[in-house]
Amino acid sequence: MKIEHRLLRLPEVMEITGLSKTTIYRLMALARFPQNIKLGSNCVAWIAAEIYQFIEGKIKLSRG
Repeated sequence: MKIEHRLLRLPEVMEITGLSKTTIYRLMALARFPQNIKLGSNCVAWIAAEIYQFIEGKIKLSRG
């Protein structure tokens, strides 16, 4: 079984969510946004599936 994980860099996460860099990191500190993963000394990314789950959760909350 092949598992595929797409990784997103910060500019793409910002575009997809509509959130600013500051808001993303603030929400991460509050454990209200998916945590990033470290790819290298100066490189982080987010797992696309987790970002889309975050968005789905926001949609569900807004539809009440």
